[in-house]
Amino acid sequence: MIIRSIAVIILLAASGSVVQGPTSGRVVALRAARVLDPASGRVTPNGVVVIKGERIESVGGAPAGGAEVIDLGNLTLMPGLIDGHTHVLLQPDDEITPPVLTKSQAYRTIEGVRAVRLDLEAGFTTMRDLDSEGAGFADVALRDAINKGIIPGPRLLVSTFALTITGGHMNLSGMNPEIALPDPAALTDSRDAMIAEVRREVKYGADWIKIYATGTLRHVDPATLEPLAQLSTEDVRAIVAEASRWRKDVAAHAYGGAGARAAVEGGVRSIEHGMMLDDDTLRLMVERGTFWCPTLSVYASDTRVETPGDLMNRIVASHKRVFQSAMKLGVKIVFGTDVGAFPHGTSAREFVRMVDYGMSPIEAIRSASTRAAELLRMEKQIGTLASGAYADVIAVDGDPLADITALQRVRFVMKGGSIVKRPQ
Repeated sequence: MIIRSIAVIILLAASGSVVQGPTSGRVVALRAARVLDPASGRVTPNGVVVIKGERIESVGGAPAGGAEVIDLGNLTLMPGLIDGHTHVLLQPDDEITPPVLTKSQAYRTIEGVRAVRLDLEAGFTTMRDLDSEGAGFADVALRDAINKGIIPGPRLLVSTFALTITGGHMNLSGMNPEIALPDPAALTDSRDAMIAEVRREVKYGADWIKIYATGTLRHVDPATLEPLAQLSTEDVRAIVAEASRWRKDVAAHAYGGAGARAAVEGGVRSIEHGMMLDDDTLRLMVERGTFWCPTLSVYASDTRVETPGDLMNRIVASHKRVFQSAMKLGVKIVFGTDVGAFPHGTSAREFVRMVDYGMSPIEAIRSASTRAAELLRMEKQIGTLASGAYADVIAVDGDPLADITALQRVRFVMKGGSIVKRPQ
């Protein structure tokens, strides 16, 4: 009965989206005032995107005979967006009270059903989810339920538990040591334990491996802004080597300092956050081809639950300086938000901050399309309107090259040929 009840609740939570699925022979022609190609930066007026089944058949020209034509009027068609750093099992209230103490995994999974629907309806057709935040392998369950068509949601790539150390990030601090409490991440205090945890995560369905190369905000030296380094270069190399053996990539939470450099030297594919990265590490990232998900908005005062103090204000200022240095040096910047720490369905606010910090609108869009697809090793599959790619297509109100806030006004969403959202 319990399992049946949970299933009913999940289906009810998902019922806000009515997904019209593709069929192998169905041909749909999407027509709009503008079609934006992120790779070239060109906008084609009165463009047409033809979809057959779950794939794009052609872009441009007249709709094929017999195609179902959907005229989206004065909107801009573009590829579905990609968020490279999300937490579908996290909610803003979890920033105040650790959810491992107050919420069951079943309840958090139900919250996750709603979260992925909101994110999909906001135009994010693919998301990399970096850490279930103590909800076990519920991210794997959500991914699989989406893939089977049980619930609507983005194409998910998940990392399950993150690897950390005792006393480090994602440990519950300030608790009674005499009470056994669950930790939100996997404690791996030796290299053997790290390798064993990689294997366990792969066994139970992880697409990516995430490590905490530095501590969290409570570990930042308030005088120097130096983060706590949690892993050595040799530790990271061992994790990356084991993950690679299973054909998995590694993402590293790293604020800066020695821990971030160790992560880059150790061969991680992406650095997350990076508020205090120095120019030497940024240059090394360019040399190694390391991607960076800066997640700018989550640290800013307009998205944080608590009122920022002097330390946080200095960290945000450092983040802006690093972002601008990374652009000048040519770091491969990927759109990532940390959504979950702020409300699901609002990730597009990150575009505004990226542009405010000096990135051009087309580069910001590329960070959530072509470059994000490269990070995920899915260049020919997502983040593009090219023939043969998945039919992940959105339409926004306005021209995002002239007004980046247009990406917050998503009126139409198609994922893999299935229509998720239509203009009202």
